[in-house]
Amino acid sequence: MIKKGLKIALEYIKRLDKVLILLCVSASVFGIVLLYSMYVNGFASVNAAYYKTQITALCLGVAAMLVVAAIDYKFISKIWFIYAPVALILTLLLFTSLGQGVEGADDIGWLKIGSFTIQPSELLKDAFIMTFATHLYKVGKNMNRLPHFLLLCVHGMIPAGLISFQGDDGTALVFLFIFVVMLIVAGLSWKYILLGCAAVPPAIYFVWNFVMQPHHKARVLILFDPVMQEQYPDRWYQQHWGRIALGSGKMTGVGLFGGDYVYTAYIHNDFIYAYIGNALGFVGCLGTIAVLLMICMKVYMNSVQSKDLLGKYICIGVFAMIMIHSVLNVGMVLAVLPVIGIPLPFISAGGTSTVSLYVAVGLVLSVYGHRGRKYHMFYTEKE
Repeated sequence: MIKKGLKIALEYIKRLDKVLILLCVSASVFGIVLLYSMYVNGFASVNAAYYKTQITALCLGVAAMLVVAAIDYKFISKIWFIYAPVALILTLLLFTSLGQGVEGADDIGWLKIGSFTIQPSELLKDAFIMTFATHLYKVGKNMNRLPHFLLLCVHGMIPAGLISFQGDDGTALVFLFIFVVMLIVAGLSWKYILLGCAAVPPAIYFVWNFVMQPHHKARVLILFDPVMQEQYPDRWYQQHWGRIALGSGKMTGVGLFGGDYVYTAYIHNDFIYAYIGNALGFVGCLGTIAVLLMICMKVYMNSVQSKDLLGKYICIGVFAMIMIHSVLNVGMVLAVLPVIGIPLPFISAGGTSTVSLYVAVGLVLSVYGHRGRKYHMFYTEKE
């Protein structure tokens, strides 16, 4: 019995994508070191709870990742009716008195459960990737038939719409990006792609004139208008000091401990990339992007090597999520994109975000480890 258990465990370890795990954990450890550095260096907004919470989240995330990796992704796909409603209910609770906001944020995106605070939108991303991948897999080549295409659009708009109504437009954009990338990879017809491209200009016009509030417009306009930057320094403050912090490290930075640091709001999460530039310079920034790019490429390669389309769609969804988070976050710090509250994957502070990311990586590992038909730890596939 013991020998059999050891054999199964060794087989399980053998089938893990250890390079992907190493990249993700390295990025998370790097983020924890950055948070500890901020605390030691006396950043008023960063206390010891931040890096301690991040250590806990990393441990929980890795444990969840390894469990998910051991389960056949086809089985996870079949039990969508368990986790999808839970994620939706938690999101809907944000519209009740249980929903909470944080200082400086526009949205009510957090739930207080006992002594813990969670962000349901992060859990909803994982549920959406799995359910949408399942939907695409089931409709197959019929996805371009109008009834199926419309149902797929409804599937994609439900989470994006809920998150947008909740006030988190940045995360709603993440959902839309995942939705579009998964559709295109699944074989979306060119007629729909061209129709979508043609609809973008009038959609932007409508959203700009009838949906966006003045403070939303100001976040965009201030990026390109030096006069507005001078007239409304409070709106430009975060990105102004973020760019100063980013560039002040020059080539190699001032170091992680005891240097001359530049502070900006939310430097521990949304603007942590600015601190990387300050402490580790251009070299640190380039290294961070390189690690995130390697993670994305590893996830993408696993999609290519998947034994079926379901696994491919799951990996593509996770790839799209990590990629758009990275681009939006770095774009915010560089002041080429407006501030929309998107964390840097694996590195920014955020317990729920970290755990949900590792669950998503666990799904990719499941696809990678269950490419063959012989090995299934928790689920036996029928031939």
